[in-house]
Amino acid sequence: MTDMTPIKTPAEQALSRAFGLAAPTLPGDASVKELRASAFGAFEAAGLPHRRVEDWKYTDLRVLMREAKPLAAPPNADDIAAAKDAGAAFAAAGARRLVLVNGSFVAELSDLASLEVGLTILPLARVLGEGQPLSSRLGRLAPKGNAAVDLNTAFMADGVVVHVAAGTKIERPLLIVSRHVGAATADVMRSLVVVEDGAALTLIESFEGPDGVDYQTNSALELSVGKLASVELIRHQAEGDGALHLHTLMAEAAAHASLKGCTLTTGAAVSRQQVALALNGDHISAGLRGTSLLRGRQHGDTTLLVEHKGTHCESRELFRTVLDGESHGVFQGKIIVESQAQKTDGRMASNALILAEGAEMDNKPELEIYADDVQCGHGATVGALDEELLFYLEARGIPEAAAAALLIQSFVGEIIDQVENEAVRAALMDGVGRWLAQRAGTPQARD
Repeated sequence: MTDMTPIKTPAEQALSRAFGLAAPTLPGDASVKELRASAFGAFEAAGLPHRRVEDWKYTDLRVLMREAKPLAAPPNADDIAAAKDAGAAFAAAGARRLVLVNGSFVAELSDLASLEVGLTILPLARVLGEGQPLSSRLGRLAPKGNAAVDLNTAFMADGVVVHVAAGTKIERPLLIVSRHVGAATADVMRSLVVVEDGAALTLIESFEGPDGVDYQTNSALELSVGKLASVELIRHQAEGDGALHLHTLMAEAAAHASLKGCTLTTGAAVSRQQVALALNGDHISAGLRGTSLLRGRQHGDTTLLVEHKGTHCESRELFRTVLDGESHGVFQGKIIVESQAQKTDGRMASNALILAEGAEMDNKPELEIYADDVQCGHGATVGALDEELLFYLEARGIPEAAAAALLIQSFVGEIIDQVENEAVRAALMDGVGRWLAQRAGTPQARD
C-alpha cells in the first residue's frame, strides 16, 4: 500500500501560496511566527473541512469556499472615508467605537480619547510588533484541529486588544465594528479581550459590508473572564449578501464569574459562528443566546461547545432560527461535564421556525456527562407559524403578512429581550425589523 496524497482544491492551493508570501511580513516575534507556522501546518495537513468531518458535517467548506480571495491590503484614504459611518446602528448606545476596515484597525475612526482608568485598548498589530506581554495569550484558548481557527492564527495581522484591570467597572459599552469596503478580499482579524478579577464589561461586535460583493471574513475573539468578573457580549452579523463569514469565540471563565452572550445573524451568503467556552472554576453562570434570520439561499451555522470543569456551575444555551426561501440553518451544540464538575446545571435548546417549504434546518444537540450529580438537558424543535394564532390576529383586522411578522418578531424577541442595555436591545430589534421589511419586499436602509 502506498500513501495517498489528497488533491488540493484551488482554494487550498491559493491559501498555501498566500501564506508563503505573507508569512515573512506578518507582525510578531519568533514565538508568534512559530505559532503561525504550526497553525498553517495543521491546516495544510487536514485541508478545508468537508462533510466527512463530523463538526463540519452540515457546512462543507470545501464545497462552499470555491476560491480563496486575496488578503486585504491596509485601507487607503478612500476606504477609510467609505467606512466613516461604521457601527451607526449602535449610535444610540453611546458605545466607544473601535473600527476595523477590511481587517485593519483604523485609529482615526476609533474613539480612543479619555479612556477610563484601568482600561487599555491597543491594535493587535502593535501588540504583536512590539512583543508586548499580552501577545503571549494569543492561541492559548484555540481549539485543536479547527480549520477556521488555524487559518485565522496563521494570517492574523490586526484586530483589537482590550485589557480591563482588576476591579474596574467599564460603564460605557465597547463596540468593535468590522466594515468591509471595496473589492472582494479576505479580511482576517483577531481580537483579544482580558477582563481581570472583579471587573465588568459590555462588549459589542458588529460585522458590516456591501451587498453584491463576495468577500470573505475570518474573525476570531479570545475572551478571558476573571474571578467574580462580569461580561455581556453582543454580536450582530450583518455582512453583505455575497459574503462568506467565519467567526470563532474562544472564551474561558474563572470562579464566580458571569458571562452572558447574545447574537443576531442576518447577513452573509454563508456564515458559521462557532463558540468554545470553558467554565474553569466553581459557581460560574453562563448564558449564550442567539437568533438567525435566513432567507433566499443563505446558509447559517451555529456550532458551540461548553465545557463544565468546576462545581455548582450553571449554563444556558438557547438559539432560535427563522428560515425563509431555500435557506439552510444548522445548530450543533455540545455540553461536556467533566467528572469533577458535580452539581452542574446545564440546559441547551434549539428552536427553528420554517416559513417556506424549500427551507431546511439541521439540529444536533449533545450531552457528554462524566459526573453523577448533575441536572442537564437538551432539546430541539422545528415547526411552522401557528395557524391558530395567525387566524386570531387576522380576525382582529391585522393583514396576514403583518400578523406573520408579529409572530416572527415575538419568536426572536424572547432572545433579544434578555440584553441588558436598552439602546443595544433596540438596535438589535431594528435589525430584525429590517429583515422583516426585506422579506415583505419593502427594503429599508442597511446598517
